[in-house]
Amino acid sequence: MNVYQKLNEARTMFHTSKLKKSGHNKFANYYYFELGDFIIPALGIFSEVGLTSVISFGNESATMTIINNDQPEERIVISSPMSTAALKGCHEVQNLGAVQTYIRRYLWVAALEIVEHDALDATVGRKGDAPIITPRGNPEVNEEDQEFLKGMAVACEELVGVGKAKEASQMLDEAMLDSEQKLWLWGLLTAPTRSAIKKQKG
Repeated sequence: MNVYQKLNEARTMFHTSKLKKSGHNKFANYYYFELGDFIIPALGIFSEVGLTSVISFGNESATMTIINNDQPEERIVISSPMSTAALKGCHEVQNLGAVQTYIRRYLWVAALEIVEHDALDATVGRKGDAPIITPRGNPEVNEEDQEFLKGMAVACEELVGVGKAKEASQMLDEAMLDSEQKLWLWGLLTAPTRSAIKKQKG
């Protein structure tokens, strides 16, 4: 098989395997895949079909190169723009690590065509105001709400990362967040994601 056939075979094997979602959002009561849930099974499937993946990070973009082990000249390259993070209480190296972890997950999601609707489904049908664009102060949010908001932040990052800022904006509009929750959630998002969502608000 050529590299494209092998990748399709790997995707089929991945989606027919039984994987457990270890991430649990207790507030909205949904489960989601963490990177560790699928990276080991995915690497095993790649090895079985004869593929090798190499992820590299540059100043402007990150890439996953998928190589046909039998014919190494056959390659598929998946790329993503680099981003930034500004996590509170973290130094630059920790922020860099957070960005690389997010993007590594996005590249694998793209490579294996992983689709997760849980975060969207859990908040659909509820009405709320648009998020506050500029965070101010240090709002108090209880631990349970924090877990819910972290899940929403991950969903927003993933949607914007695949060009679906409109869907991310709509999800926030429908989430029925109070002002403290909006401020807390907005502080979790990366600057490019906040900018992309803000543009959808006109």
